Amino acid sequence: MNVIDSCWRTKSDWAVNRKALANCVVGYGKATLGGKYGAIYVVTSPYDDPVNPKPGALRYGVIQSVPLWIVFARDMVIKLKNELIVNSFKTIDGRGAKVEIAYGPCITIQGVTNVIIHGISIHDCKPGMAGQVRSSPTHAGMRGGSDGDAISVFASSNIWIDHCYLARAKDGLIDVIHASTGVTISNNYITQHDKVMLLGHNDKFIADKVMKITLVFNHFGEGLIERMPRVRIGYAHVANNKYDEWKMYAIGGSANPTIFSEGNYFVAPDNRSSKQVTKREATNWQNWKCNRQRMCL
Repeated sequence: MNVIDSCWRTKSDWAVNRKALANCVVGYGKATLGGKYGAIYVVTSPYDDPVNPKPGALRYGVIQSVPLWIVFARDMVIKLKNELIVNSFKTIDGRGAKVEIAYGPCITIQGVTNVIIHGISIHDCKPGMAGQVRSSPTHAGMRGGSDGDAISVFASSNIWIDHCYLARAKDGLIDVIHASTGVTISNNYITQHDKVMLLGHNDKFIADKVMKITLVFNHFGEGLIERMPRVRIGYAHVANNKYDEWKMYAIGGSANPTIFSEGNYFVAPDNRSSKQVTKREATNWQNWKCNRQRMCL
């Protein structure tokens, strides 16, 4: 049991003291509060309306302007009709229920702060359509259509994604871009996808230099191809993750990122042409500095 799990799983009263989870985050997302200082909001219905969500729907909770700790009354599969735009100071806590966001557009975290997503399954995500989507009780704006990420983090800070199942999205499973920082991605099971995780918008977006992200205790499972993660410009601490038989490479970077990799467990595929653990684009391999404990790009 790792330090995050021992912080809450060993507590017999976790179900009545859910907000104590916010004390368990480690790494660069350590300051994340989520909805710790807000009320409990219970999702009672999987129904979704992107513009006029009803009380009891997940979307109704995540768009509110006040802090909320969001839980679920029962098991449910939520097929969103458009991207789910999460407001600041929200926790989506799936503990105690089997909660899936699947078969439609998935989660957008844009221009906000203090969001926790814990214990849900996010899979088979589709692009969102252009159209009106509500992002707060007072604002529904025209959106150009989402890319089909499972979780998109855009220009946001203090974000924690923990104990989620992520698989099969049209674009990336997790993208953290546009100068987002203070992010921890931990204890997730990630499987069945091509371009898994992009940290950094593009090679010319120098504002991503502020990006600081921790990836820890994740299991990169079967059926993954590349980008676990791919880092551009910013800083990523990649520690104590397990990698199973990727198809191209595990950890990669471009545009002079810094990647501190330690304590990871790599099980390379049997295919001799697919054993590349690390990849750096547009550089000479001989410039890498590595040892058996850690890797710096």
